[in-house]
Amino acid sequence: MSGTSPRDRAVNVTDGELIKPLVVLSIPIILTNVLQVGYNLADTFWVGRLGQPAVAALSFSWAIVFLIMSLSLGFSVAGTVLVAQYKGAGTINRVSRVAGQTITIIIGVSAVFSVVGFALAPLLLELVGAVPGSAEHRLAVEYTRTMFVGIPFIFGFFVFQSLLQGWGDTRTPLYLMAFGVALNVFIDPFFILGFQDNALFAWVGLEGLEATLYEATGFAGFGVQGAALATIAARGIGASIGFWLLFSGSVGIELSFSDLRPETETIRNLVRIGAPASVEVSTSALSVTVLTALVAIAGSDAVAAYGIGSRVTSMVVLPALGLARGVETVVGQNLGAEQVDRAKRGVAAAVVMITGSLLLFSVAIYVLADPIIGIFIEGPGAAVVTRIGGEYLRIVGATYVFLGVFYVVQGGFRGSGSTRLAMIFAFFGFIVFRAAFAYLLAVPGGFGATGIWYGEAIANVSMMLLAGGYFLRGTWANRVIDHSDSETTA
Repeated sequence: MSGTSPRDRAVNVTDGELIKPLVVLSIPIILTNVLQVGYNLADTFWVGRLGQPAVAALSFSWAIVFLIMSLSLGFSVAGTVLVAQYKGAGTINRVSRVAGQTITIIIGVSAVFSVVGFALAPLLLELVGAVPGSAEHRLAVEYTRTMFVGIPFIFGFFVFQSLLQGWGDTRTPLYLMAFGVALNVFIDPFFILGFQDNALFAWVGLEGLEATLYEATGFAGFGVQGAALATIAARGIGASIGFWLLFSGSVGIELSFSDLRPETETIRNLVRIGAPASVEVSTSALSVTVLTALVAIAGSDAVAAYGIGSRVTSMVVLPALGLARGVETVVGQNLGAEQVDRAKRGVAAAVVMITGSLLLFSVAIYVLADPIIGIFIEGPGAAVVTRIGGEYLRIVGATYVFLGVFYVVQGGFRGSGSTRLAMIFAFFGFIVFRAAFAYLLAVPGGFGATGIWYGEAIANVSMMLLAGGYFLRGTWANRVIDHSDSETTA
């Protein structure tokens, strides 16, 4: 490992002032996450041109795909934590080994989920409320199976992003994500709509060209499945470039193929940290799955509204998720350097920043709720979906600050390697609190979809209070690397 490449963009978070490097580190993560959601919003926008059944199918599908993908993401978190702590401790020669082992685990696990998810897609979709034989179920199966085929490609980029983040470089993944999103946005309308009734041609005044292309090819797009194909193509190219950068050594971390060879002790550490992190990350996805099943009781219009509303929420809380990932690096490197107080101050600074920003977002979302939902739906049923989705945003949006603070505190827990602790809080917050409050208000309480929205809001407040209270005790701030491994060997 060189660590001295002219293209090494790592941020120093262990010396000097703290807030500026935290912001410099986190802003690219936030922008990367914005672009990440850009994939989903682009898919939702263009699929929305196909009508309500297509949007509902995407909502059912994403509840499953996001859950399975999240189970693999935890090992990327483990890679971030170990890379950060080894770098903070000055044990640079261990970083490449950890990076290689993380890649091996991620590709292997995602391949298994790919096969299992493809086989069980129809059953899984039925479990979240898609009715077999319906148009929504048929379209959802096509989209879900296609996404499962491409999961290893998708996770190739995720692991690249996580390893560079632990090293302290968040700009390079941003640039690569921007390239991928631009490619995805460009090909999405063609993959989904082809050369028939494609609004893109009308926007640029090329209806004649569209007619000529359709006459020559007869291609009317792949429909909902086209959104998955476009995403996989863009992610696959991005992952290939990311791996080339890692093996070339041009981004600070320098891998060799020998680093991919399984090493028992390193894999054990990655599993010990990554398994709870996988459960933690998947709890948010599982809560979407559970709530989608509950919302299905209120009908397909409510499912479509929840699908759009939950994606908007995921966009709004991106600053919190970005800061949380930045906090992972700050906490990890400073605990590796045995600077506990500095690690705690990093979390506190992030909490203050996210509180101010999400208060502004909540006000904007409350005022513009209906128009925001309306952007993503046209055709039959659009008015009903817009009304229901607007109600969701106004209720849940009032608690964005609480959700944001929860994410930041969880980032502090993960950065210390306390992924079991983060898992416990996530389980109670996203699964127990959300499911229980939503069900009680929706079914016994008789409030239907509205009750589910209030249940999610109450859970957001409750989980923040629980995790925040424990954070203040300060007993979580211990590093996970051995002292014998932390001697400087660079």
